[in-house]
Amino acid sequence: MKHTPILASCLLLITLTGCADDTEIVEKEVVVSNTEVEIVKVPTPVIVEVAQGTNIQLGARPDYLIDDMTTSALKTKLESCKDGPFYRTDFSIGHRGAPMQYPEHTQESYIAAARMGAGIVECDVTFTNDKELVCRHSQCDLHTTTNILAIPELAAKCSVPFTPADPNSGTPATAKCCTSDISLAEFLTLEGKMDGANTNATNVSDYMKGTPSWRTDLYATSGTLMTHKQSIALFKELGVKMTPELKSPQVSMPFNGMTQTQYAQKMLDEYTQMEVPANHVYPQSFNLADVEYWINTNPEFATQSVYLDGRDSNAGFDPNNAATWQPSMAELATDGVKIIAPPIWVLLTIDNDNNIVPSQYAIDAKAAGLNIIAWSLERSGPLNKGGGYYYQSISDVIDNDGDMFTVVDVLAQEVGVMGIFSDWPATVSYYASCNKMPASI
Repeated sequence: MKHTPILASCLLLITLTGCADDTEIVEKEVVVSNTEVEIVKVPTPVIVEVAQGTNIQLGARPDYLIDDMTTSALKTKLESCKDGPFYRTDFSIGHRGAPMQYPEHTQESYIAAARMGAGIVECDVTFTNDKELVCRHSQCDLHTTTNILAIPELAAKCSVPFTPADPNSGTPATAKCCTSDISLAEFLTLEGKMDGANTNATNVSDYMKGTPSWRTDLYATSGTLMTHKQSIALFKELGVKMTPELKSPQVSMPFNGMTQTQYAQKMLDEYTQMEVPANHVYPQSFNLADVEYWINTNPEFATQSVYLDGRDSNAGFDPNNAATWQPSMAELATDGVKIIAPPIWVLLTIDNDNNIVPSQYAIDAKAAGLNIIAWSLERSGPLNKGGGYYYQSISDVIDNDGDMFTVVDVLAQEVGVMGIFSDWPATVSYYASCNKMPASI
């Protein structure tokens, strides 16, 4: 009897695996005796399927947040996952990329978000003076998110030129530079920087140094700005889904002949032109009319069109009083809205035992059959003082950074959100992988 180690070839396994790059083939020992073949059992399977999207780099921040949590069953569960495996999920959405440490809406920020497990990444969409679509959070934020003021020939085109602060009168420094002030070619000469401005500055150089202390300029030396189409190409390459937000124009519409509906349609057309499946796109707008337009005229995008709900800025808004937010959840659902996306604080409240629980807003949205996306985790600084805007409804029980994971857990398990925007997607990705949420496909 002769023992011969045999390595199964790709040709023999092609009907089972297709010899994909994510298939590992291992040896088995085959015992040959005369004309009979006996397979000797070994503990290792012949074919090991390697999960897609497992090369995720989460870094140290999730561990820091977990270590900062008070003792609880949730902390114990999260601690048990420190060795992974971690993978990409659609539950983790890159808000403007990963702008806690990278300049927002830049190539570098987008790549960082994908590396941290974001299954969906956002390009906020606005337009230049030649009506080309580009990625910026606001049509008029170039003075705080780029180096435009440091380029005299472009700074001269700004809607409001830089005016230094006047220490004597207490007048702050001002400027306003819009994508609609310049052409696409000019836009692409700019470099992204961390969003911020020093309004006490008496010169342009100091004005541009306004990064909040809890962010960093370490990775902000040369942010690469992108057109909407360039972001689509990059996202396809990275293997992530896309959530473009149609930003409200800060110029009168029509603009150079482009109406609001043409603007809304142009954004979707660029996905069609670049052969992106509609189910890989989640178009968003704070303007309900934009969302209704997509639902009524672009049925392939209708199911995933997202109504960004900014009604919390209305006087008297109360997430626990349905009379203060109209239309109702049921009316939105009747009009075809499938996904609603409010800020985090609108979805949460505190019960009589000081537990964080779903708000009436969240309860009504789910009862109406609406899916929910929350925004935006990691957008505030340290939470030891209540967390600011994003946590205002639960500030009385927020006192450390570790509470971020408590918020994520309530949003996931009790509110039942389908995804969470984050300025540092690693945190949401860690939670999603630890709870074995579905991998992004």
